[in-house]
Amino acid sequence: MKILILGDAMGLSGRLAIKKNLSKIISENNINFTVLNGENAADDGKGITKEIVDEFFSLGIDVITSGNHIWDKDETTKFIDKEHRLLRPANLAEGSPGKGFGIFESKDKKFKIGVINLMGNIFMRKTNDVFLTAKEISKKIQLKKNVDFLVIDFHGEITSEKMAIGHYFDGLSTCVVGTHTHVPTADTRILEKGTAYQTDIGMCGDYNSVIGMNKENSLKKFFKEKDAVKHFPSNGVGTLSGIIVEADISTGLAKKVYRLIEGGNLVN
Repeated sequence: MKILILGDAMGLSGRLAIKKNLSKIISENNINFTVLNGENAADDGKGITKEIVDEFFSLGIDVITSGNHIWDKDETTKFIDKEHRLLRPANLAEGSPGKGFGIFESKDKKFKIGVINLMGNIFMRKTNDVFLTAKEISKKIQLKKNVDFLVIDFHGEITSEKMAIGHYFDGLSTCVVGTHTHVPTADTRILEKGTAYQTDIGMCGDYNSVIGMNKENSLKKFFKEKDAVKHFPSNGVGTLSGIIVEADISTGLAKKVYRLIEGGNLVN
């Protein structure tokens, strides 16, 4: 069983990189299930639209996760309840539209894959306690009981939160990946009890930028220059960034994990 998880799709550059490279990656690596964080996929890098959601699914994405930008487009609140394959963080306020976790089928319909979307508490928008939420959900979705494999997307700013969640789910999930910072970390590994882990899997977008935003304008904003404008995405050639997890069918745990860097100017 091979699972592909891709980092935050950033604006048009990220979408084009996915459109150009995803089909080949799925085919060449015999990918059975694909997860993408899509919360930055809109043209302005904030939020996601129904049109983009549909396009991602048509390209081979099975589930879209998100984070603090999930409600940046008003239309998302109107269609997320009908589109169960688009997740919002599970620890948002009670009564929020949509769902934060779900159970889905592999591309060949042979396996059930659970996906849990969480968001950190530190330096992020106010949410319910992520660790208490994780503990509660872990009682509802259990590896080898009601799912064959389990993927965790932890959308957060702080490394310590991500690592702690990784250790909490070690042995309870197939993999835990961090998203949000838009820069892939070099700590890809399998934890002691068999869960694949990476603190942040980066972004799908233009790395000749400041975390996906136009670098010239970003510098102007940092230097407080008068002609600086609102942040907008960099639309150069994009890179696909994520990980591929090869999992054991009998245990649901990871056997191998490796980083995926495809296209653009980022070197693996």
